[in-house]
Amino acid sequence: MSGNKIKIILVFILFILSFHLFCFAEGDFIYDSKGERNPFMPLVSSDGVMVKLKPRSSSGALELEGIIYDKIAMSYAIVNCIVVKVGDFVDDYQVLNIEEHKVVFIKDGQPLEVYLEKEED
Repeated sequence: MSGNKIKIILVFILFILSFHLFCFAEGDFIYDSKGERNPFMPLVSSDGVMVKLKPRSSSGALELEGIIYDKIAMSYAIVNCIVVKVGDFVDDYQVLNIEEHKVVFIKDGQPLEVYLEKEED
């Protein structure tokens, strides 16, 4: 089989596959930025001007989303979509301790324990 015939067959197969994907797609994907900046949008406009970003808003609540616990080395927690370690701040709260199922914060000398919610099966 000559090289031209192989190229034609490959182009035909790619055309069929792309047509199949286009026809059977389940609709357009719409990214939900949940009030934050869409990371897929450029930070510079087509005119070369930096896009102004609104500052992150804070609800004052601490949402513990996950814990990476290591009893020997450093542990990390995911709080309000931010990865933190002991000593870091989330809003006005400082991370005092990260345990296997909770994170202890401190604000104005008052400790606050936030427990990791268990997922329902």
